[in-house]
Amino acid sequence: MIPRPTPIPPGAGQESVWDFPRPARAEPVTAHLRVEVAGRTVAETRAGFRAIETSHPPSYYFPPADVDMACLEPADTRSSCEWKGGARYYDVVVGAVRRPLAAWAYPDPTPAFRLLGGYLAFYPGRVDACFVDGERVTPQEGGFYGGWITSRVAGPFKGPKGTNGW
Repeated sequence: MIPRPTPIPPGAGQESVWDFPRPARAEPVTAHLRVEVAGRTVAETRAGFRAIETSHPPSYYFPPADVDMACLEPADTRSSCEWKGGARYYDVVVGAVRRPLAAWAYPDPTPAFRLLGGYLAFYPGRVDACFVDGERVTPQEGGFYGGWITSRVAGPFKGPKGTNGW
């Protein structure tokens, strides 16, 4: 296991993921969020939420009205988050292009995350591109977490092999 790292001091206009809370918290954002697959915008909003947790870049959640639901097919996969509750997953399908398990939602989240109920989040590493206010997102490493890394957050970030104990 990699020992807990030394946080990178945030620069101007940045926040450190090491200052994010534990347990996790969800909060509204007015940033312009967008997700693309096969050249098509499948989700776009200025009325999203972000979930933040110590050592993780934010995950962003879109209101269903701002997601092209015709591009989502329910998958059989389920998971459970200690903070948010049970998640269900979706494949994102645009024409002949399928991105398996690229989106998830909490249909019946825990009381602390009730505001995320039915909202959809996307793994930036499983779609073609995600953007925050026009900046292309770098996916959080690892296959489990769906964090969106931008120039606005300083790490290091949980996700690479050996960081589960952070």
